[in-house]
Amino acid sequence: MVSTMINNLDLEQLHEKLQAITADIDSLANSHQGSSLAILALLRALEHSHREIRENLFQEALPDNRQELYALVKDIEESGGWPYIERMRLRSLLENWSNSFESQPRMPEGNTDFPKLKKPKSDSSDLV
Repeated sequence: MVSTMINNLDLEQLHEKLQAITADIDSLANSHQGSSLAILALLRALEHSHREIRENLFQEALPDNRQELYALVKDIEESGGWPYIERMRLRSLLENWSNSFESQPRMPEGNTDFPKLKKPKSDSSDLV
């Protein structure tokens, strides 16, 4: 069992690396602003990493004694709770889409962007 106790120097180095990774993720997301497919791919990658770390690394590193378990639970309570990646519900997605659609200016009645087509003159020779 891997000990959950790390020294302050290791914790500071970890914090610095996490800040750099977070900045890279933010930069990547911002560079694809407006592209729902690219942002969705990024969210899927983050969710995948979260799941892999939780299932393969975190569970193996869970404390095997009361003192370390207490320290872990105390850290979770003091440092913002359990990490969670929330999924957007389809209903919320549709509501956001509907709200953004309704907020767009509407065209005046009878006005369309499509040009009106003239009816072709009927020629009796076309029917033969």
